[in-house]
Amino acid sequence: MSDTLYIQTDMNVEVDHPQVFLQDVAKLSGSDSKIVDKCRVLPVVNLTPGQPGRYVVSIIDIIHDIQKKEPNLEVTHIGEPSFIITYETEKQEHVFWSWVKAGLVCLVSFFGTAFSIMTFNTDVDINKLFAQVYEQMTGQPAPGFSILEVTYSLGIGLGVLFFFNHFGKKKITQDPTPMQVQMRAYEDDVNNTIIEDINREEAQECGHR
Repeated sequence: MSDTLYIQTDMNVEVDHPQVFLQDVAKLSGSDSKIVDKCRVLPVVNLTPGQPGRYVVSIIDIIHDIQKKEPNLEVTHIGEPSFIITYETEKQEHVFWSWVKAGLVCLVSFFGTAFSIMTFNTDVDINKLFAQVYEQMTGQPAPGFSILEVTYSLGIGLGVLFFFNHFGKKKITQDPTPMQVQMRAYEDDVNNTIIEDINREEAQECGHR
């Protein structure tokens, strides 16, 4: 009975060194610990030092290299057929500039959201709507600023807070926030696009040969 090696890879793996081994991009498991340790140090790719970027690797090439060294080994892969290696060099960023960037993002988000809410209220003429509702409910003309405006303002703030499920460093529930969901969906779309573009380029190169 031949030994089995299980390989699990993620769609995108980040490394900070140019010489990438299998243990840097995958989780390995098998019945023979010696074979697993040998496969851990299997070179996957040698990147150009100091040139960060994204590189697509096919799991077929990795399995082929493993079977060269271990012909009797059965390899089972769990994950995508191709994955991305993101090579990032270590950056030393000053704390001051980090706070400046965070502050700018907060200001843009705050004023951008406020502008969007104000343009929406102006577009639907919310003041006129509240005046009509107040007059229908009480039979008297609206004084200009009533309980409707107060509750509406509080409702917007609380609604945003509960919708984004986040306040400072604390989350209201354990569910991921809508921002996290959208960011993960965006990352998946970017990764799929990169892999598909590389596969198409390789297919075109093979077709011209």
